[in-house]
Formats: sequence, structure tokens, C-alpha cells
Amino acid sequence: GGLGVALGGAAAAFTLAGVLIAVSVPLLVSVRMRELPPDDTATAEGGTAWRDLRDGLRYIRRHRVLGPLMLVIALGDLGFVGPLNIGLTLLADERGWGASGMGWVLAGFGAGAGTAALLLTVRGRVPHAGYVVAGALVPGAVAIGALAQAPALPVAVGTALLIGLLAGLSGALCGALLQTQSAPALLGRVTAVSGIVSLGIAPLSMPLSAAAIGLWGTGPVFAVSAVVCGLGGVVALCAPGVRRAELPK
Repeated sequence: GGLGVALGGAAAAFTLAGVLIAVSVPLLVSVRMRELPPDDTATAEGGTAWRDLRDGLRYIRRHRVLGPLMLVIALGDLGFVGPLNIGLTLLADERGWGASGMGWVLAGFGAGAGTAALLLTVRGRVPHAGYVVAGALVPGAVAIGALAQAPALPVAVGTALLIGLLAGLSGALCGALLQTQSAPALLGRVTAVSGIVSLGIAPLSMPLSAAAIGLWGTGPVFAVSAVVCGLGGVVALCAPGVRRAELPK
């Protein structure tokens, strides 16, 4: 999308998005579901969506990995969503990069995230996944703060590439740990709670970031966002369950 804006403007970016969504439809139709194995931790009685959500929250709160991991995800998303969406738009306007320049920065981020995904695909299982999550979040947070100080567009694109690489690595491993640490019968509820955090709560940081940038400028807001993301890495290091978490062999 960012590359489409940079090379062809909004029309090219929206066309590319439409093509990708169209391709995703037959892929989704081709997915085949299988029955989940029985699980003793599942709630025996049927219930409402609200009761299911409460069960999921209770399960996450008592789990030695999922509880702190959900906090890690929340801090990472809250610190990341604002500056890399609204904040980046205002930064590009402030520096005179325009829509094309912002597109190149987003393309750098996407290239980094895609590279992380390919590396994980080739590498397969990553040992010491909890340590890797923390090790990617902390320098990634520093890079977010540095993005607002980039003196020129090429430096900003390189910084965004690094952010995408580290955020892609930590995000993919958090998602993998979330799935593999959850009891199969409760995976849907755990994923729903994660979705509420990432898609319901984290986007609230966008208007807050815009208002804060209007008051204090891009530099201080990106720095605060970097601190919030970095706290996610600190939680991952301080929580024994997350720090020692491993993906199944």
C-alpha cells in the first residue's frame, strides 16, 4: 500500500488493496475446518457471549504466560498504533515529505515486516521465544522514538524498515505463543480478548496521539510512544512465564 502511494498515488494504492482483497476470498473459501479435541478446561454449560468473554478473561488472568503476554501485546499496540498511523501522517506533513514520502516510509515498514515473516517461515521454530519477543520490543521501541528525529526521508525509510523487522518478529511470536499456550477449547475466547485489545482499545491511541502532537509536537509524542512499547519488552523480561516461554517442537 505504501509503495502504491509512493509510485502511483491514492488510485494505485486503492486498486492494489482491492486486488489483494479479491485474491483473499478464494483463499478463505479453500480453508477447511476440523473438529477440536475435547478439553477439560472448557465450560461445560452453554452461555452467552458475555459469559464466554468473562470465562476467557478469567482463564487469561490465571494463566502464567497468557496474562502477562496479553499485557505485553497491549503495551506494544498502544505505543505502536498511534505514531505509525496518525503520527506518521503528521510527521510527513511537518517535514514536507508529502503523501509520496509517507508512502515510502510505510513501504519500508512493510518490507521489514514482510522480511521478518519470511525469516520466521524459513527458520521455523524459534528457541527462547519469550526472550526474542523482549529482545525485539526494546530496540524496536528505540527505533520508534528515533523515527521522529530522522533528518531526511531516506533515514526515515531505513528506520521504518528496522521498526517493521523488529515489530514483525515480536508480533508474530506473540501471536504464536498466544495460540500455542491456550487450551484448544478456549482459543477462540483468548483470541477474542486479544482482538479487543488490538482492534478495539489500541486504535483509541490515534486521536490521542493527534491531539498530543497538536500540543507538543511529533518528537515528544513519539518518545512517549517508544517508552510505552519499551515497557512491553520490560514486562516480557520481568514475567517469568513469558521470559521462559517456548514454542512447541
